[in-house]
Amino acid sequence: MVEILKELAPRLKRVAIIHNPAQAPQLGMLQAIQAAAQTLGLAAIPSAIRDANEIEAAVNVFSHEPGGGFVVLANPITNRHRGLILKLMTDRQLPAIYPFRYFAEEGGLVSYGVDAARQFYQAASCVDLIIKGAKPADLPVQQPTKFELVINLKSARTLGLTVPSALLARAHEIIE
Repeated sequence: MVEILKELAPRLKRVAIIHNPAQAPQLGMLQAIQAAAQTLGLAAIPSAIRDANEIEAAVNVFSHEPGGGFVVLANPITNRHRGLILKLMTDRQLPAIYPFRYFAEEGGLVSYGVDAARQFYQAASCVDLIIKGAKPADLPVQQPTKFELVINLKSARTLGLTVPSALLARAHEIIE
């Protein structure tokens, strides 16, 4: 996610990572993003959020200096307040990458994450096996196998960003 954001916004110097500290898996993601940011020469600043007020405060504090962008992690809080997040990023002209395609469809710059429909399909397959008598404990743990890159060109133009052709070629969908 950080690499994609840096490709889109080459002047990026630092990224804030909006995450929910109550979700243990997000801590691992946070560490991975911080490591990736470091290899790209970016400062990575965790921004723990629990509600809309903390989202707004995090964006306000971070947006005072130029060269900033956001990585928004998937969690119920960011999902519930995605309208606010998208508005804040647009109003403050901040590049951000989001976890699900609907963020880009609703005006976000770019999303990179699992194909949610494929996840439901995998879950349905497990349910089918259980209904047919399989023991849940005997089923293998399934990892996502398909990730989607969705780029919103209108948002890129609004931010004054030129999307590199190599990134456009990798995109699963381009929103005009």
